[in-house]
Amino acid sequence: MMQIQKKPRNSNLELYRIIVMLLIVAHHYVVNSGMMPELEKDPLSAKSIYFYLFGMWGKTGINCFVLITGYFMCKSQITIRKFLKLFLEVEFYNVVIYVIFTATSYQPFSLKEAVLMLWPIKSIATGFTSCFLVFYMFIPFLNVLISHLDKKMHGRLMLLCLFTYTLMGTIHCFQVTMNYVSWFCVLYFIASYIRLYGFYPRFNTLKWGGITCLMVILSILSVLYMAYKQSIGQPHWAYSYVTDSNTLLAVLTAVASFMFFKDLKMKHHKWVNTIAASTFGVLLIHANSDTMRQWLWKDTLHNAEKYYTPDACLYALLAVLGVFVICIMIDYIRIHTVEKWTFKVIDKYLLKHQLQ
Repeated sequence: MMQIQKKPRNSNLELYRIIVMLLIVAHHYVVNSGMMPELEKDPLSAKSIYFYLFGMWGKTGINCFVLITGYFMCKSQITIRKFLKLFLEVEFYNVVIYVIFTATSYQPFSLKEAVLMLWPIKSIATGFTSCFLVFYMFIPFLNVLISHLDKKMHGRLMLLCLFTYTLMGTIHCFQVTMNYVSWFCVLYFIASYIRLYGFYPRFNTLKWGGITCLMVILSILSVLYMAYKQSIGQPHWAYSYVTDSNTLLAVLTAVASFMFFKDLKMKHHKWVNTIAASTFGVLLIHANSDTMRQWLWKDTLHNAEKYYTPDACLYALLAVLGVFVICIMIDYIRIHTVEKWTFKVIDKYLLKHQLQ
């Protein structure tokens, strides 16, 4: 049997991964539930502001998640085993969730949908899972590119990408067409530069924490400003300046918070790393499809209707925590049953054929 020896990771970035996924779930609570039109009716009410701020961190969270991937993978290799582990996890949830919804008649069976369900790459645009799978296949080639760049050329490439995607992408008079595959590659350049060369200027953890707080405050002010614009009848999207992962505030907040957690002194904590190992599963479950979003946020939790109840703010917090915990438990069971059994067979095959 192939023995995969892993050095235990310190838990600083694993804790960061958990926090990031909670923010992504909170974002989906607000934007995927039909709640946004309710907020726009009275954008400066205390409750609307709470939910605007509660759900504003999703795109920033995606940046954080990919930065973590880039930081670790730029000094690693994509093996057949690693790719199969990711691919089979995606396929497992696609199949199981589709079968449950069709078997319970919540979703009508469609041969076309069933075939598409078996193909994990649905769109190379803004769908996270499909784009992440494609991006993952690019990593070996990105590592070859990075290995042939010196520090100066790597920095120039990173700055050119940020100028094109972030600076021009934030200024509304420019039209920058972005898909997540190319954007994830930009984040990979940033994370790999940090891993290989560090970050200039060199700040300590406390200063990075202060910069993170500043970026958070600026992001919040941008949302409040857009909410004010809505209140005076101007049709603005409240999340205009954090609306996508390439916007300036989303990038700066992600990089600053990543640097803070990267340098945070925290030893290995088994329970933190165990939870963090299932965070991708949280995403694959609760954001699996439009059908899942309809069932979870609209038909089960009734987010938009709950907005008008006195305990709406507490309800949202408990709902997000509940979704997160349940998904972690489901994925923990999958890892220790289906994945464990599957890779007993796969590892034997890979060892027999001298594959990695």
